[in-house]
Amino acid sequence: MNYRMVFQTIGKILKVLGLLLILPLIVSLIYQDGDWYSFLITIGISLGCGFLLGLLKPKKHNFYAKEGFAVTGLSWIVISLIGCLPFIISGKIPSFIDALFETISGFTTTGASILSDVERLGYSMLFWRSFTHWIGGMGVLVFVLAFVPSEGQNIHLLKAESPGPKVGKLVSKIKVTARILYIIYAAMTLLEAVLLIIGGMPVFDAFCNSFATAGTGGFAVTNAGIGGYNVYSQVVIGIFMILFGVNFNIYYLLLLRKFKQAFTSEELRWYLVIIFLSIGMITANICFVERIDNFMSGLVVFKDAFFQVGSIITTTGFATVDFASWPIFSQGILFILMFIGACAGSTGGGIKISRIAILFKSIKAYLNRLIHPRSVSHITFEGQKVEDEVVNQVGRYVCVIFIIFMLSVLLISLDGKYDLLSNITAVAACLNNIGPGLAKVGPMCNYGDYSIFSKIILSFTMLVGRLEVFPVILLFNPKLWKN
Repeated sequence: MNYRMVFQTIGKILKVLGLLLILPLIVSLIYQDGDWYSFLITIGISLGCGFLLGLLKPKKHNFYAKEGFAVTGLSWIVISLIGCLPFIISGKIPSFIDALFETISGFTTTGASILSDVERLGYSMLFWRSFTHWIGGMGVLVFVLAFVPSEGQNIHLLKAESPGPKVGKLVSKIKVTARILYIIYAAMTLLEAVLLIIGGMPVFDAFCNSFATAGTGGFAVTNAGIGGYNVYSQVVIGIFMILFGVNFNIYYLLLLRKFKQAFTSEELRWYLVIIFLSIGMITANICFVERIDNFMSGLVVFKDAFFQVGSIITTTGFATVDFASWPIFSQGILFILMFIGACAGSTGGGIKISRIAILFKSIKAYLNRLIHPRSVSHITFEGQKVEDEVVNQVGRYVCVIFIIFMLSVLLISLDGKYDLLSNITAVAACLNNIGPGLAKVGPMCNYGDYSIFSKIILSFTMLVGRLEVFPVILLFNPKLWKN
């Protein structure tokens, strides 16, 4: 393990975090909410720690997979510890565990909150809370690779942080790839904000909601949530949630005018088919159960189903209605979508569409081999042969996810405060970086009543889900830290 290289890289990340904290400081000064000092102190701490770690000059510049995993796991913990300081210093969230939970939820783009009254935070804290979604959506390490001079870092950082079963380069250089990703990400965020402002949303709300949508996070800036805005704004946010759940390679192909290659993406087809089927089934189920037989009421149900399906499958977590009060069948569809998640290479969480597709194809191939033992069949995805090792990786990943899911449900059940459905969906929502679950952690509720122990467990699952398990799990493996 090249410790000096690891700590120096974390130092760069802390410097970047310190600079990003200037934005909420400016917001505080503009709106004069009195919280500027909490950001100023945090900026000093972040930059100070970053410069101190930067003094550790590495003797060697070797940077391999284990250094990438170590930097990724440690940096996300460190930025969460630093990022929660403004809430604590200002007294807006005085409890350290609560502030840490809220910050981890922000950076991991989960959107699970302990707050029952978000508007009491004030402008700068609300801005910072939403901005953590934007930082964590594409990844702070991707930002560092894109815009900060680096030496020795390579695709290991991109692989360790970026969601999905496979991370490739758009172009020959990793730095250029990271820069392209962030430019597309920022441009789409800005476009959404402009469209929301055109629709009458206040400028502050438009940017905060765009940050949350882009990062597929889900923190709202009003107690009424997205349901408090007009239908136009809800539709715009719903469309952009689905767009941010698409693999960003598709947008790069569109920029290169490779339209055929972009629109024939197998993963994109799976993603859209699942969305349309889910919307159709939920709309039909609600209309049947509630005996809705007029067009306008049916259109409202369709709009709500469209928004919530897009919100859950992309793991954004915004809500326009209390879907915890929907028929059980519709709730079941949303629960399944919590685990499916968005496309690989997007800002969404969950298991990912590509893994689900490969898993189904491998099961189908296995059943065919049972019937025809001598037959030779290959799994293909996106027009390419899927190697057995990739199939095994997908199987191992899904297995580990469900082991963590079951253990986490068991541990938070020690609280004895919530029913089993609340605990199951709380863990599912945190592990898949969604935010709201069902029952007592539904979209109209929060996580504030969970014990300190349960909040720590749920915070751990949020990190595990965002970093796709292994960068966090490997931190506890002694072999990672050996030279």
